[in-house]
Amino acid sequence: MKVIRNYLYNVGYQVLAIVVPLITSAYVSRVLRPEGVGANAFTNSIIQYFILFASMGIGYYGNRQIAYVRDNRPKMAKTFWEIQIVKTIMTLVSIIAFEIFLIFYTRQFDYMVAQSLNLVAVAFDISWFYEGVENFKVTVLKNSLVKIVSMIAIFLFIKGPYDVTLYIVVLALSTLLGNLTLWPDIYRDLPKVKIRSLNPWIHFLPMVELFIPQIATQVYVQLNRTMLGVMVNETASGYYQYSDSLVKLVLALVTATGTVMLPHVANAVSHGDMKKVNQMLYKSFDFVSAMAVPMMFGLAAISLTLAPKYYGPGYGPVGPAMMIESIVIIMIAWSNVLGVQYLLPIHHQKQFTISVTVGALINIVLNFPLIEIWGLDGAMWSTVLSESGVTLYQLIVIRGLLSYKELFKGTWKYLLSGLGMFLLVFWMNIHLKDSWLMMGLEVAVGVIIYTIMVIILRAPIVGQAKQLIKEKLGK
Repeated sequence: MKVIRNYLYNVGYQVLAIVVPLITSAYVSRVLRPEGVGANAFTNSIIQYFILFASMGIGYYGNRQIAYVRDNRPKMAKTFWEIQIVKTIMTLVSIIAFEIFLIFYTRQFDYMVAQSLNLVAVAFDISWFYEGVENFKVTVLKNSLVKIVSMIAIFLFIKGPYDVTLYIVVLALSTLLGNLTLWPDIYRDLPKVKIRSLNPWIHFLPMVELFIPQIATQVYVQLNRTMLGVMVNETASGYYQYSDSLVKLVLALVTATGTVMLPHVANAVSHGDMKKVNQMLYKSFDFVSAMAVPMMFGLAAISLTLAPKYYGPGYGPVGPAMMIESIVIIMIAWSNVLGVQYLLPIHHQKQFTISVTVGALINIVLNFPLIEIWGLDGAMWSTVLSESGVTLYQLIVIRGLLSYKELFKGTWKYLLSGLGMFLLVFWMNIHLKDSWLMMGLEVAVGVIIYTIMVIILRAPIVGQAKQLIKEKLGK
């Protein structure tokens, strides 16, 4: 039950972290207009490269290392401070590198300086510690409050297309304040350690191992926005971000299992219980498949009318782009289970690194011709193919470790149910009245059809749900 509770906490925060920008984006898209939205998307894609260097793979590494030693509080405290020292130093180096970059990059100087607040916020992000000890309640409640305050601030202070800089500052400050709220608890949760006993640099090389896959991942997350801004225009970069935001909102419900399961699996690995690890993986893979398939088909079915209706006039290209990008929901869901929940905890960093590197290379190679030919839609197809490459490679890697039959035994049932849902909902979306009420009805119909078909086909998730209910009632 602890895993389920942590999953719900993490889902709640991940959804809120994306829902708040989505709620405000319906307002911001109209106030800042496509040009302002594009300027924010483009400059943010640049600062993310420096944030990546400052983070140094600590999100995955810190989470995992804390999970390994959480039963030994003195050792856990020592590990925390060693990792945090490395992170602080890397953040300072990144800030200096960014200042040098600004000497040569003189475009949109005000926007870039405002974006640098996001870089400062990285130094104070210790969410990885609470994820490692599986205490998601602290991060969720405190960051949720900050997100809500930032949402109110946007509605109060962002009034016109000239407020792009202020908008960037509000978003960055919310991240910084959210990170700062986690620090008071750390002094209560950890015993004191002697500074002389700390040896932070023993963590550096292992961090670098996980830093490489983060670089690769960031390439095909951020490079698309950057290349669209350069090869097409900054407005196209904004379209990409708005499509990506809606897709990532849906995806957050699925990938939240990765953050929750990583420390859980890592702890099982530290006790040598590989049978339990594999059992958890099979259940997790089936769960994310059952969740990701209807989300992929559902979002694709309503995307053509959802995007322009939500964001307003001038955002029509977001709809077709979102329909293409919806495919990555199932690809990322599977690679999240295989990579984050399995390969990393069992110390297969090399294979994980190669998988995301393959995705990055596919993305770079395909971006140039596809963006040149199809613009925004080309970037979306490049994203889909790169994520598919990651998943395919990971499936090849685990062929001797896990059973394909056990992994995919229920997948065809979810795909068939999702396809049936898609056909009816897409027809409704195209032929019936375009209104929010009708779109809500389409979503409800989709959920009902998918649920009924899954039950009729007796998919594995039905058995898991029955068992969970039985255990709950038994208590």
